[in-house]
Amino acid sequence: MRRPRWWAELILIAVVYAAYSGGRLLARGDVAAAVDHGLAILRFEQSLGIDAEHPLNRLFTTTPALGVPADFAYASLHYLVTPAVLVWLFRRRPAHYRAARTWLMAATLLGLVGFTLLPTCPPRLLDPAHGFVDTMAQFSAYGWWGGEASAPRGLGGLTNQYAAMPSLHVGWALWCGVMLWRYGRTPLFKALGVAYPLLTVLVVMGTANHYFLDAVAGAAVMGAGLLLAPYAMRLADRVADRVTSPAADRAADRAMAGGSRQSAPPVSGGWETSAGERIPGRRPAPAAADDTPAPAR
Repeated sequence: MRRPRWWAELILIAVVYAAYSGGRLLARGDVAAAVDHGLAILRFEQSLGIDAEHPLNRLFTTTPALGVPADFAYASLHYLVTPAVLVWLFRRRPAHYRAARTWLMAATLLGLVGFTLLPTCPPRLLDPAHGFVDTMAQFSAYGWWGGEASAPRGLGGLTNQYAAMPSLHVGWALWCGVMLWRYGRTPLFKALGVAYPLLTVLVVMGTANHYFLDAVAGAAVMGAGLLLAPYAMRLADRVADRVTSPAADRAADRAMAGGSRQSAPPVSGGWETSAGERIPGRRPAPAAADDTPAPAR
């Protein structure tokens, strides 16, 4: 299998990420509906006793030694670890890179569909009566972010704060973990493959950016992306074949035409000799030996 060109991969990833970011921004939805969806998720979790975001958020809020590093992790690792794993796969595991990249992109686009169909208010934006504190707003003096999630100060208006369901922080972290576990050759890589997704789940809930079910949905989206990735690759191959085949045929036709024009001309230059005519300057051929015995003298 031919290794993908790095510049083509860079362009492809940039285009997909730009489409994802733009679509995520456009899919803001109705704020009231987003709040209703968030409350519905919270009540469902409470009915099942799985609302772990409440105790985690209290722990991170009252313990700056946990809350501040968690805020830095939420604001940065999502955008650093995933590209780093992509580069590592491209350089070290090129045979597996294309399938892994396609899986990540398919799941990301599915996540965009989720943001569009189900805008969801994260816990930190609910009324304080529900018991959540925005740790990133509380500890914003320690980092570059303000009170609007992980966006740098003054750029909060360029983000969609109601794109909480599914959590692609968790989805991307799960993808990174699978890649590190499956293709890493040392115990350290495998340990990181397990620890990073688990740490991300704790961080997104402790900072009140996601519900537990957001994390579950992020994992489900990655599972769906894994199932769709082979079909996406086959479709891309068919499109590439249709695009490249006519160009290859035209190149072959030009090569054949050029070869016929450059072929050597016939030796006779188009002239023909009649029977018995000698080519000028040619010596007559010696007579063949006659085996008939000479007549007796």
